[in-house]
Amino acid sequence: MAQAHLKIVQRLGPFAQAMLPEQQQEQRLKRPRYRPFRVGDPLVLGPCAKRYEDRSSLLGYTESRIAAAKHFGHEFMMNMRSHDQFDTPLATRAAGLELLQAFLPKAGANYAHWRNHDFGPGRHDHVSGLSPYIRHRLITEEEVIRAVLTHHSAQAAEKFIQEVYWRTYWKGWLELRPAIWDDYLADLERLGPPDGDALDAMKGQTGIACFDHWAQELVTTGYLHNHARMWFASIWIFTLGLPWQQGADFFLQHLLDGDPASNTLSWRWVAGLQTPGKTYLATPENIAAFTGGRFTPKPLPHGPAPALEPIPAPRLLPPAFNAPEAPFLLLVTEEDLQTESLPLKPGHVAAIAGLAPNTANISPRVATFRSAALADGMARAATHFGHVGAVMEANALVDQAKGLGLNHIVTAYAPIGPTATQLGTLAQACAAQGVELHLIRRAWDSAAWPLATKGFFPFRQHIPNLLPR
Repeated sequence: MAQAHLKIVQRLGPFAQAMLPEQQQEQRLKRPRYRPFRVGDPLVLGPCAKRYEDRSSLLGYTESRIAAAKHFGHEFMMNMRSHDQFDTPLATRAAGLELLQAFLPKAGANYAHWRNHDFGPGRHDHVSGLSPYIRHRLITEEEVIRAVLTHHSAQAAEKFIQEVYWRTYWKGWLELRPAIWDDYLADLERLGPPDGDALDAMKGQTGIACFDHWAQELVTTGYLHNHARMWFASIWIFTLGLPWQQGADFFLQHLLDGDPASNTLSWRWVAGLQTPGKTYLATPENIAAFTGGRFTPKPLPHGPAPALEPIPAPRLLPPAFNAPEAPFLLLVTEEDLQTESLPLKPGHVAAIAGLAPNTANISPRVATFRSAALADGMARAATHFGHVGAVMEANALVDQAKGLGLNHIVTAYAPIGPTATQLGTLAQACAAQGVELHLIRRAWDSAAWPLATKGFFPFRQHIPNLLPR
């Protein structure tokens, strides 16, 4: 197998060779391929649990590089610092906390000054890199803010604190207007699979050097700097004239931190749909200035904005529930992987199960990260509550609960998106068999989401009162 892979690398030429230095090829090719956490896998505790942490870094380095090379068929235009910079981050709470501690000294003036500068792959040293961990709540927004406030005043860390609350705001805004998500999915269905110019854009074959670089960086690393995401979306929509929905879906497939609210609404914001008529247009001058001169694009033509659509009025926030005063099955989902910090009485947790992640239409890198993150969340839940569980599909959970003599399933509230859809299906199955599903919403969300009725700037006025005390 290794020899076959080496032949492929040789056929792909200098691009693949550059990504796999000669002295490391054999070592990389012998590395076992990561097998995602599958439905029905038992959760092994104790020393063996360490294996779940290690698995997230075992996605075959060689295979992923070769697959990327075969897909794009030409050299990346990347100024790489080291060949290991594209490894998938370790998907554990411990890794997120370590990253948080390393970033804390830079969360004040350093972040405020450098946050908009994109220095390229492997050089994102002035941003936190915490977003994949916050996305799945391996670490929570609240504990990030608390940690920052132990090192900086709220005023000194204002820009970083606002970035954390942007994610909360987007989730709340979409939670109050779920029809926006439904319309986005319907638009994707109507548009069908991307082809032609859209496919070329996803491959990084447009001839716009900076855009092509970002497309390749996204697929190869699972990350883009926030400023690059805005430039990319602007060029996609206004220069290439492509449907914003397909661009948003491309991001959601490949971003390790991609979530339905932040991603969908950010693309709508660039397109001028979120703040009607106010578009975001990338300019060569801005790109050159904030990439340190790495790119000096030619003038970017700007076509018309998408047609405006009415924005529905915000609904009332759906109710959340308290955990029952009775034994229940605790369900761990990828939306909130810190169940040990939910307001639950450990003595009432009679069993644990994991909801199999929805891996349709996401990249292997993202699927790997989510599977490993779920395994880490379940391992910690098992340690905390004293029960070992397995990952299963939603339609098997009711039978699991009934088989254990339990009439209640408790899980963290999931905001609008695929997991919420899975839980909606589960709620119907529960009701049909006399099992009650309890959705526990965190105080952080209950306090902030109802305030997302207008734009971010009115919401921002509430941040001082929302900060944890």
